Amino acid sequence: MKRILLVDDHQIFREALRGLLERMPELEVVGETGDGLAVFALVSELQPDIVCMDIGIPGRNGIEVTRQLMAAFPALKVIALSTYSDQIYVIDMIKAGAAAYVTKAEGGKELLRAIEAVSNGQHYFCPGVADVVTRAIISPKEQQKRALLGAREQQVLCLVAEGLNSPAIAARLGIATGTVDVHRRNILRKLGLHSAVDLTRYAISIGLVSG
Repeated sequence: MKRILLVDDHQIFREALRGLLERMPELEVVGETGDGLAVFALVSELQPDIVCMDIGIPGRNGIEVTRQLMAAFPALKVIALSTYSDQIYVIDMIKAGAAAYVTKAEGGKELLRAIEAVSNGQHYFCPGVADVVTRAIISPKEQQKRALLGAREQQVLCLVAEGLNSPAIAARLGIATGTVDVHRRNILRKLGLHSAVDLTRYAISIGLVSG
């Protein structure tokens, strides 16, 4: 059972999110707040495993709160859940220690995938954010090459590099195994590579995963 704290200043959104998460038997929403100044005390009191963190919250923004939480609770997993997908917000949240980033526009399924990923010790970026992350860390030459890849192809590339096979990637992304295989073939063709080993080396060379 994963214990989750919701941090968002929109009560209606929090209620909808709670309703989604409470339908999952392996998840428990242990608390919620819309005040950035209240988060640290709630985490200390409730001991959640995961915090779903909005960025634009009153009192203290989500980036500052995340940085404070990770310094005090390094085992805690923070999932950024925001309307913002601008590079400055995404990168600042990652630097602050967020393990995943999902935009509110991507919907509940992406959040559930992020929860599953961080629960397994992995990072997760929704399709709308994956491209932002890769553009921020790769060279202009590699940016041109990676621009050939769609958002879903970039997600598949990251998961292949993490060692997941096609059925595991399909389960993670909620798509068919055959669709994953099509994405893999397209990625290899677009990048001029030939195997999963090549993809892993490529992902390491541009900093998508650690070697």
